[in-house]
This record gives sequence, C-alpha cells and structure tokens, in this order.
Amino acid sequence: MTLTQKLMRTLAATLLVAWLGAGVAMAADEAEKLVLDGSTTVGPIAKAFAEYYMSNHPDVNVTVNESGSGNGAKSLINSACDIANMSRFMKDSEFAAAVEKGVKPVAHVVAMDGLPVLVHPSNPVKELSLEQVRKIYTGEIANWSEAGGPDQAIVIVSRDTNSGTYETFHELVMTHKVNGESVKEKITDGAEYVGSNGAVRARVQSTPAAIGYAGLGFVDKTVKALEIDGVYPTPETVTSGKYAIARPLFMFTNGYPKLGSHTYQFVTLHLTEKGQEIIEDIGFVPVTKY
Repeated sequence: MTLTQKLMRTLAATLLVAWLGAGVAMAADEAEKLVLDGSTTVGPIAKAFAEYYMSNHPDVNVTVNESGSGNGAKSLINSACDIANMSRFMKDSEFAAAVEKGVKPVAHVVAMDGLPVLVHPSNPVKELSLEQVRKIYTGEIANWSEAGGPDQAIVIVSRDTNSGTYETFHELVMTHKVNGESVKEKITDGAEYVGSNGAVRARVQSTPAAIGYAGLGFVDKTVKALEIDGVYPTPETVTSGKYAIARPLFMFTNGYPKLGSHTYQFVTLHLTEKGQEIIEDIGFVPVTKY
C-alpha cells in the first residue's frame, strides 16, 4: 500500500468516526426534555412521576429541581422550566409578571395535601387548637406547659418564606378574624426557618421540645402529628375538609399543553390509575378514586 493510499484510508476512518460521533450527538440533542422546578412538597410526586414516565418513554429525559414554589413560578415565567411545581396557587403579582413575558400559566391540581403539625414522639401533647398553634407561632405561648405539655421552652420550626408550604400555613393558621376583620399575624422572630419539609421533620425528630409543620407525605414514625381541633390529619379528613390545614398541590404549565405531548401526558398522569397509586404510595391524597 502506497503512502497516499494509507493517508486516504486514515482520512476516511477519521471522517467515519466524526460522522458517527455527530450522529450520536444529534440523537442526544433530539432526545426530548422535560424540566420541572419548584415546590419541595410536590417534589416527591414529581420525582416518582419522572421515574415512571422515563421508564415508559426512554426517549424523554425528565429533570426535577426543588427550589421552592416561588422559584418554580419564576422559572416558568422566565421559560427556564416546562412545569412549575407549586404547593400554593400563583400570586397575582406572579401572574402579572408572566403575562408581561408572554407566559400564560395554567394550573393542574395533581393531588391534595394536609399540613400536619409535628412534635417529637416523646411529647405527651396529642392535640392543639388552631388558635393554640397560632399563639405558639406568634410567641404568645412560649412553653409547652401552657399547652398541656412539659415545662420546656418551645422550639418553633417554620418553612422558609419562599415556600408554598409557608404561604399556606400563613394563610390557614396565622390569619384569623378580629372584630370581623381579617388579620395576618407575624411569626415570632425566635422561629427557626428551614429550606424543606424534610428539614422540618429532621429538626423535630431530633428535638424533644420542637414543633413544626410539613406535608402529609412527610409524616412517619420519627415524628408525631397532632390533632387540630380534635381532627387528626389523614387522607380522609383532608378530602372531606374536616382537617383545617389542607391545600391542593399544583403543576403549572405555560398555556394548556398540546394534547398528546409529553408535557400533557406528564401533567395528566395523576388522573390515571397508576398516577393515583403513585400519589397514595408517597402519602399524599389523589384527586381520583379508582
């Protein structure tokens, strides 16, 4: 073989490798992507949905970020995500910001959730009234002995202010009527703020004098959920409206997704029998009943 033939063969092989590499890169680029961002409460549902969806659609890559409901709204407004997970409804200011950028948020209720008030399992207190919870969080009740518990200063744990869980707690617990007027009380400056429901549970489970609140799916044997006004938080009391601290959980999209699209199939997964099963397994309340 001449030198020229060797060079030609080497060049051909190089071009073939480059072409194959480009083909692989193109295939990777062509793989569809779904990006979700937002609530740490909705996060477990979104992650479980993502795992199931990708197992049935290997050509789709689903990523789930948990930066809080407020940041999920910002991501959708800035077109940084396809789906915003939110444990509260969008605020008027967020809708206005979205419309300014040509984004039209559409809400999909994917599950229902209660907000159990959590204490350490060793705490003998089993029940509080909504008013007692509010007074604890304002600092008016500062010792467990004032609520039927031991003589211990209460360690107050709250979600961070960017959280939809915080917003819901503020609306359903910290807001009340005074002489017919709606008053929103401020959480005491002595409260600790943590970045996720899991962090609330971790703080309560390691602190005998702590009190916190988190999504229904975060209750386990390491913490104790309290009755509120005589009602224990369960899927049944949440859906019936008997448990006072309850809310819907949302996935927001930019407009109603195209029928049959991956976004459409993902945000309607909760309406299927498998979606209901996933939501129940995680500990939340499905909106369907098969």
